[in-house]
Amino acid sequence: MEYKVLFTGPAGAGKTTAITAVSEVTTLNTDVKNNDVDIDKLTTTVGLDYGEMSLSNGDKLRLYGTPGQQRFDFMWEILSRGALGLVILIDNRKPDPVADLNVYLDGFKSLIDTTSCVVAISHMDTHPEPNIEYFSEHLNQRGILCPVLEADVREARHVAELLELLMLQLEAKQDMVRDMDSYAD
Repeated sequence: MEYKVLFTGPAGAGKTTAITAVSEVTTLNTDVKNNDVDIDKLTTTVGLDYGEMSLSNGDKLRLYGTPGQQRFDFMWEILSRGALGLVILIDNRKPDPVADLNVYLDGFKSLIDTTSCVVAISHMDTHPEPNIEYFSEHLNQRGILCPVLEADVREARHVAELLELLMLQLEAKQDMVRDMDSYAD
């Protein structure tokens, strides 16, 4: 089986880096020279990132990264089609990482409502606030059940853990649906 997983988050949050860290194929990216003075990096994704990762059972994850800038939000909808799950990456060094999270919670609301989601917060070692509990409470207040954890997306094992957590959530949802169906019979 093949599954599509989407990575999203603000420009510079690490989507390209995360996919590259675990991809078994050369990562495709559509980075171009950054001309946006509000984004502190040399290049930015304007289309998508793509990589692949095989699971131990032989299944394959097709990993897609969205552009982070809201002006490319039309790509968010396109890339969301057929996605099995969503990983939202948030950089805690940014001035308002909770506001950043809200942009992607709103932009991917229909996907989050129908599938599973994981939120990964980076740079907590140097910027510990807001903390994981704060992000978790914020999600709860918005009615979103989604794990939040610290991650360094440069580390393949951290990205693999995010994907494993996402897959476990999906498996649990499928089990719950099967259980509900058996009660209905």
